[in-house]
Amino acid sequence: MNILIDMNLSPAWADFLTGAGFTAVHWSNEGAPDASDREIMAWASENSFIILTAELDFSAILAATQRRSPSVILLRSGSLALETVGSAVLDAIRQAREELVGGAIVSVDVEKARIRVLPLGNP
Repeated sequence: MNILIDMNLSPAWADFLTGAGFTAVHWSNEGAPDASDREIMAWASENSFIILTAELDFSAILAATQRRSPSVILLRSGSLALETVGSAVLDAIRQAREELVGGAIVSVDVEKARIRVLPLGNP
């Protein structure tokens, strides 16, 4: 599974996820730091990456466009530190692996994860 870490998260997430067995890159190593969310989403879709972010815009774009990709892992914790939410993210990825591969938004906080299959709004 390939994971793209958004600019709003520390590059340390890439090492953390790589250490857990995933292919993970930080956007700062792939594209312009001022790239739009739509550009980041296009890159992630074209390269089969799931976006890890703390930004709600990606989910809003997916809802508005009814797209099936890219999948998004959305951190909803008060702290974005690896020490605080890292294990919850790994648990959520493992729990929602099938949905993430098929297209989903997985919202994660330290207590639980919520999975929404894409496209949003379909019965």
